[in-house]
Amino acid sequence: MATKKIVIDPITRIEGHLRIEVEIDENNTVKEAWASGQLFRGIETILKGRDPRDAGLIAQRICGVCTNVHYRASISAVEDAYGIALPPNAESIRNLVTLALFVQDHIVHYYHLHSLDYVDVVSAISAEPDKAAELAQTYHDYPYRTSTGHMSAVKEKLTSFVNAGRLGLFANGYWGHSAYRFTPEQNLIHMNHYLEALRVQRNLSRAVAIFAGKTPHPQNLVVGGVTSVADMLNPQRLNDFMFIIKDARDFIERAYLPDIKMAVEAYKEEIKAGTGRGSGNFMAVGGYRFGKEQQLFEGGVIQGHDFANIETFDEQYITEEASRSWYADEAPVAPYDGKTEPFYTDLNADGSLKTEGKYSWVKAPRYKGKPMEVGPLSRMIIGTLKESPVIQPYMETFMKETGLELMDFSTTLGRNAARAVEAQVCCDYLFDFCSDLIENIKYYDEETWTKYDFAALPKAAAGRGIFEVPRGVLGHFIRIDEAKIANYQAVVPTTWNASPKDSGGIRGPYEESLVGITLADPSAPLEVLRVVHSFDPCLACAVHVINTKGKELSHYKIAAACTL
Repeated sequence: MATKKIVIDPITRIEGHLRIEVEIDENNTVKEAWASGQLFRGIETILKGRDPRDAGLIAQRICGVCTNVHYRASISAVEDAYGIALPPNAESIRNLVTLALFVQDHIVHYYHLHSLDYVDVVSAISAEPDKAAELAQTYHDYPYRTSTGHMSAVKEKLTSFVNAGRLGLFANGYWGHSAYRFTPEQNLIHMNHYLEALRVQRNLSRAVAIFAGKTPHPQNLVVGGVTSVADMLNPQRLNDFMFIIKDARDFIERAYLPDIKMAVEAYKEEIKAGTGRGSGNFMAVGGYRFGKEQQLFEGGVIQGHDFANIETFDEQYITEEASRSWYADEAPVAPYDGKTEPFYTDLNADGSLKTEGKYSWVKAPRYKGKPMEVGPLSRMIIGTLKESPVIQPYMETFMKETGLELMDFSTTLGRNAARAVEAQVCCDYLFDFCSDLIENIKYYDEETWTKYDFAALPKAAAGRGIFEVPRGVLGHFIRIDEAKIANYQAVVPTTWNASPKDSGGIRGPYEESLVGITLADPSAPLEVLRVVHSFDPCLACAVHVINTKGKELSHYKIAAACTL
């Protein structure tokens, strides 16, 4: 059967540089796929030889989007190595910052990074505002800012962009593509909320900064605790934080969830067909305790969509290999023993990936030798199956209102539905985390740091920080020798999801989810973008820069430590 290869490079509306190559047959169905991270990270190498207490400030530079979570996982790895326990207030403040990031990240992902895979911007200008306002009420009794006057203003703004040829960030979409399903009125409702989400996510960044000092790249964490003492003790700061979260919850309930339900209705046929379904291997580590004995997420491992059997997560089964990645060390090893030695084998003469050999800067993490999908989908499925009193009620409500079954979430649009439900869960329970902090302070506990004597700590130690973060399971692993960092490895959510094939030829989650989808128009591979974007890719930050003509501007050599 004749096949043809399609290359999308770079994938836009993500963090970092990702290349996707797919091979399609004569029916335009994807038969094979390759996901390639296009830039080398190298932070692990930079960390070698440094003081462990400095690890967090450097490791958070892995990403300009997920700075808080890398910061926290790195600091926690050092605390784990030295056996330093956190005061309850420090744990609460860290949780408030992280969970506010969850909400902000999910809103940004759907509206600003992914929704235009479903929303035809140009179609929205032919909508009738009064019909759009009326339609919005079928998805929520009090829809978010969708009066006829407001919708007319949004339509006018979009029309002026289109007529003037000033589409800006909307310029490169596949507008008019046959795979779009929304009516003009549904498109207008979505674009209205797209614009409203800009304000909501900006305010959520302010909420993060209340306790984190700033964002991105916060400064409030230290080994042993936090430095946000004055903010914690200031009632106005706590009130400001909760006010922003309350506003975000209003947006989620009256805009985000209704829009996702609208998408489920419009694309129900694709959901039931299993479009974008992967291998069914899901992994979560759980966590975020609050109250007396409750926790936000449940941990567990599912293989092959076997919902009847959930294994207990055990970090000792995590390995990484580089047989198909641009690194010298190929054999599967535990993260503590991982190496970061680049071994770039270049592309083919025609610029395509060497798909039979090494083709990505992303390593291949495995759990018991198998690829795992991580993220909101994994957390919501595992939480539901384990009858979490936190997650199960939200998921059951959403399924009842949309007619979805749990298996339906294991699809392209299902990942978005799971993320929206998770945003609601996090937003609602943030108030419980705030209550924990307030209750503790009320009884005169103002401790935010555990005192320790660094000189008296072991000169050799090993530890890890493993957390659920917006995109999935994040792990930072550190080995310390002679009071310096001897080895450091970060296994990030996108490493799991964007994994290339392993030595056995087993695809990573992106690749597996792409196989089997059919493209309406190979010259405009919108369906490929939908699948990849549904994971919310966040590739590692770059250390190599080229200009628009492909010319290298600078070349940097990464040393183990700075030299004078």
